Amino acid sequence: MFIAPELLGGRYELRGTLGRGGMAEVREGFDTLTGQSVAIKLLYPGFDTHPDYLRRFWAEAHSAAALRHPNIVAVYGSGEHHGTPFIVMERLPGNNLGDLISQGPLPPDYVRKVLDDVLAALSTAHAAGVLHRDIKPANILFTADGTAQVADFGLAKGPDTHRTDTGQIMGTMAYMSPERLAGNPATVADDLYAVGVVGWEALTGRRAFPEENLVALAHAITENPPPPVAALRPDVAPQLAAVVDRAMARDASQRFPNAEVMRAELANVYGDPATGPIPIVPLPDQPVPQMWNPATIPVAIAVPRRSGRLIALIAVVLIALVVGVVAFVLGASTQRSAGVSGAPGGVPTATG
Repeated sequence: MFIAPELLGGRYELRGTLGRGGMAEVREGFDTLTGQSVAIKLLYPGFDTHPDYLRRFWAEAHSAAALRHPNIVAVYGSGEHHGTPFIVMERLPGNNLGDLISQGPLPPDYVRKVLDDVLAALSTAHAAGVLHRDIKPANILFTADGTAQVADFGLAKGPDTHRTDTGQIMGTMAYMSPERLAGNPATVADDLYAVGVVGWEALTGRRAFPEENLVALAHAITENPPPPVAALRPDVAPQLAAVVDRAMARDASQRFPNAEVMRAELANVYGDPATGPIPIVPLPDQPVPQMWNPATIPVAIAVPRRSGRLIALIAVVLIALVVGVVAFVLGASTQRSAGVSGAPGGVPTATG
């Protein structure tokens, strides 16, 4: 006798794995009520009993669901199934920006359009009092027509979320601003700094801060920034290069005051940024990545606000130890959970 598989939340059929991150995996899903393909984020086993991870997971569900914008991945709903929290999101068919950058430098006009889309999303989020705090290429996805959408508000901080502990650093380290590494509170300037790093990488085809040793990475971010865009891409319009370089300024006061001002500067590069979407060149299917590079997974550590750079750098050593242990434990947990689900690999996507 055939027995139908149990539906998640009594509604969603789970299918292949789309991607895995530091605290959750994303599965392809099918909504049996609407007949629509969706993406479903599931918190890893064991994380559902940890208050901080649960808070971050529900923060993403609530923050993203409240933000309706063409450049923000839509969240349709959330819930729990046998104690496992899940978020149901829009299923996007395109690649993420990290996939495209891995193929080499991108055309300047294309980068400008992607940055404009990202800034439009952040402008809406910031106006609602929500900071993303984890802008990076893997969290910039694309619709079928090439429109960029910002995903993964798992580290978002908004007016209705629980207050972050004093000096707590949260985010992906390679895209953190110098002041965040020093333990200062997150601000709009931090999101815009990360947009600058993303733009630099998209234009050059390389990591702005490639150091995998976390102490060396922290030192590079605070003391040894990458060369200006023009040094590596002299063909890029000076105005576009200047926007990216300014966004990455170590001194936050020299960056753009808000996303709309930065968008206005991008509009001055070639004229009106509201051009039609640029088609994405499809990439072949790739195996689900093992996302345990310490520089590219979200981290959180408490640093006293009055600490200087030396204390912040010492604290980063502790991050390396914590990330190593967490990676080992989560790797084992992920392997066990994957063995139970038997889900095949799929196209990599942004995960928390």
